[in-house]
Amino acid sequence: MKLIIQIPCYNEENTLPEVVRDLPRQLEGIDEIEYLIIDDGSSDRTVEVARELGVHHVVSLGSNQGLAAAFMMGIRSCLELGADIIVNTDGDNQYQGGSIGDLIRPVVTGSADIVVGARPIEDIAHFSWLKKRLQRWGSHIVQRFSGTDVPDTTSGFRAYSAEAAMRLHVFNRYTYTLETIIQAGHMHMRITHVSIKVNPKTRESRLISSIPRYVRRSGSIILRSYITYKPLRTFFYFSLLPALAGLAICLRFLYFYVSEQSASGHIQSLILAAVLLIIAFLLLSLGILADLMSANRKLIQEALFATRRQMYQNRDTFDKAVSDSTKESDVPVKPDPSQN
Repeated sequence: MKLIIQIPCYNEENTLPEVVRDLPRQLEGIDEIEYLIIDDGSSDRTVEVARELGVHHVVSLGSNQGLAAAFMMGIRSCLELGADIIVNTDGDNQYQGGSIGDLIRPVVTGSADIVVGARPIEDIAHFSWLKKRLQRWGSHIVQRFSGTDVPDTTSGFRAYSAEAAMRLHVFNRYTYTLETIIQAGHMHMRITHVSIKVNPKTRESRLISSIPRYVRRSGSIILRSYITYKPLRTFFYFSLLPALAGLAICLRFLYFYVSEQSASGHIQSLILAAVLLIIAFLLLSLGILADLMSANRKLIQEALFATRRQMYQNRDTFDKAVSDSTKESDVPVKPDPSQN
């Protein structure tokens, strides 16, 4: 079984040596361990340092495209390299490499497809009170939207089986953490979590440069992801407000019409009610159309997964054939005595 540990990096020349030195060289149930660096357009010596450290693979995006793009490039590269299990960790040395054994164990035993490393949020000294609360609230919202029980949904310390990795699709460019959990939950993947240890802070987070901005972008990602997988339910909820308001105004109009035996003076209310009910109808119609598009998206995702799996399996067959041919060529040929 082959494990590849991928590390998305953007200007991590100072922290990368500690990260790589802390990674395991051997683990129970794993035959081969390799490291892969995804260079997200670094302007420092990240790539040179990675090569000096003996990292097995370095993939470069060419320019700074964001954490989500770097993560997905790493996933694709790991699959092409024949990984059976993929671990993602950060280049800022936030997570302890010694926890990787615990992280991959559910995948090795076949009890989970995705494992998320849950940090001890309340015990992290450099997290402010507000950040701790936002982490808890945000994780609770993602749990509700995804139907999972992962307590630390923003943790980037994760393990994926090869098949789970083949199913991943990240559409936003900001971060992969929230979207992939919601996606995994709605695709009925087996996702669990294990407790992990973290290292002292090495630098300020580049992802959370401003808490209001982070909350806004994270909220947008959660809502968009939920709409992608539950469009009809989402638009139904959106249509409830104008529908209920329109019905209430209609009842008000009927009340005055019956009690006063006249509709004069209340025509404006009737027009407003009609507009609100039309809006509700349009929103519900959008939900139906989005649901039909969602069905097509699922078919496309399944077709893409089947293609990826076939390519992955064919790669294994090709590698085995090459290995067998190499072994045969290494066998010494005994001379035929009859030709002497």
